[in-house]
Amino acid sequence: MDTNLEIAFHNMDSQPELEAYIRERAEKTEKLFDRLVGMRVAVEAQHRQHKTGNVFDVHIELMVPGQDIVVSRKPNKAKERYANPDARTSIRDAFEAAERQLKEYKDKMRRDVKVHDPEQPGRVSQLNPTEDHGFITTNTGTQLYFHRNSCLNVDMDQLKTGDPVKYVETAGDTGPTASKVWRASGSDTELRAT
Repeated sequence: MDTNLEIAFHNMDSQPELEAYIRERAEKTEKLFDRLVGMRVAVEAQHRQHKTGNVFDVHIELMVPGQDIVVSRKPNKAKERYANPDARTSIRDAFEAAERQLKEYKDKMRRDVKVHDPEQPGRVSQLNPTEDHGFITTNTGTQLYFHRNSCLNVDMDQLKTGDPVKYVETAGDTGPTASKVWRASGSDTELRAT
């Protein structure tokens, strides 16, 4: 497993077979999302019950870019609490919940980043090089903010108002922004250079 994995047992001894199972499930989870930075898994024995068995809480923290996904599988109802009293089942349930949340996070990331049709690029509508930003008018007529650091393969000082550009739109704090901007192929500057 390439991802940093931390495993902790609380109120119980470390068990090699549980640790091996956690590593196996962690590898499966890592395959779902290649940008996973790290993972922490804590298994805690809550209390010992003579008639109903042990109760285990499993906490999983997935470290992904931008935020952490935390799953805590603590059975709330008495039926759930004593239905599966072994640690392996509790670990399985926690990893299933973590995988669902990771898939939702991945889907959300895909929806937030839209690459627009390369046949219809946007145009630079305003440049403020002294303030390190500018605006693009999209093919739908909306304006997108972009920062000097968003420019790829072109310096902001080389752009002019009206230049066709391609961009990647992302959801910013104040609305949609262009996180990546590059000159559209076939622009006047590129044609003069060839």
